[in-house]
Amino acid sequence: MTARAGTEFDPELAGALRELLATREPRALTAEILAEARHTVADANLTCAEAIGGRAITWEDRVIPGSPDLTVTILRPRHPRPGAPGFYNIHGGGMVLDNRFSDLPRMVGQIEEFGFVGVTVEYRLAPEHPHPAPVEDCYAGLVWMAEHADELGFDPDKLIIGGGSAGGGLSAGVALLARDRGGPALAGQMLLCPMIDDRNGSPSALRHADAPMWSRASNEFGWRSLLGDDHGGSGVSEYAAPARATDLSGLPPAFVEVGESEVFLDENVEYCTRLWRAGVPTELHVWAGAYHGFDRIAPDSDATTTALAARSSWFRRTLGATA
Repeated sequence: MTARAGTEFDPELAGALRELLATREPRALTAEILAEARHTVADANLTCAEAIGGRAITWEDRVIPGSPDLTVTILRPRHPRPGAPGFYNIHGGGMVLDNRFSDLPRMVGQIEEFGFVGVTVEYRLAPEHPHPAPVEDCYAGLVWMAEHADELGFDPDKLIIGGGSAGGGLSAGVALLARDRGGPALAGQMLLCPMIDDRNGSPSALRHADAPMWSRASNEFGWRSLLGDDHGGSGVSEYAAPARATDLSGLPPAFVEVGESEVFLDENVEYCTRLWRAGVPTELHVWAGAYHGFDRIAPDSDATTTALAARSSWFRRTLGATA
């Protein structure tokens, strides 16, 4: 199996993708299939009890009063250590799909390894709730988490934000909001194949237009759902599409990873280049032969093992720097 322009997928990743596609035909997202897609994705997510299993981790749901009220799920070690770090998770789903439970396996691993107190947020989805609803919900949840650090049991100086795909894009947008509003000081931002540029016209977006896991057409639908008629125009907010930001100085250290064979490659590499130019400590990993979401589809592959090790290394170094 090869990418459209002849770039070969990593053999292990290609095998895992073939197995998946044998049971599920990829379709570009449209308004007509959105409800069905939401149902399918939500059904595939683990519950907290399933994700945690026998690990020494507790969980609880909390409703944050506001306009609107906001639901978060809190996960933490049963026996938290003093000065524990915090991780604020924003789920992906192209701005239109999924829920706060989608990243539980990743969060559980981070809690086991680093003792994180984790919060994952249920933000409103487009198109029912276009910009700025999603990013404002995510920002409100971050503010709540930082303000309740003592109660939750983590060190607010060790608070990291992160997510994948749309969750990575929203994490980048929230980091910009926190800087500009004088909000919570973040120790880092983990942006996994982040969705950050509504223009959707980079060379990689064109080259991998028919990518099986997140196509250019699905990306277009997600952005149009979020931005409506503003999509692609000159007035798009940098908090919705962080690639639009003109000033990236003063942002927290960033970890960015992206697959070589996916729509988001070029916009992610360009964002990192601009972070470096702005003096923001930034680590970029481009995984050769990898498609969007490879770590979920092929969790036991060498590529995923290496990617997880890189994330862990960055966490150790970033948290050490804030100790």
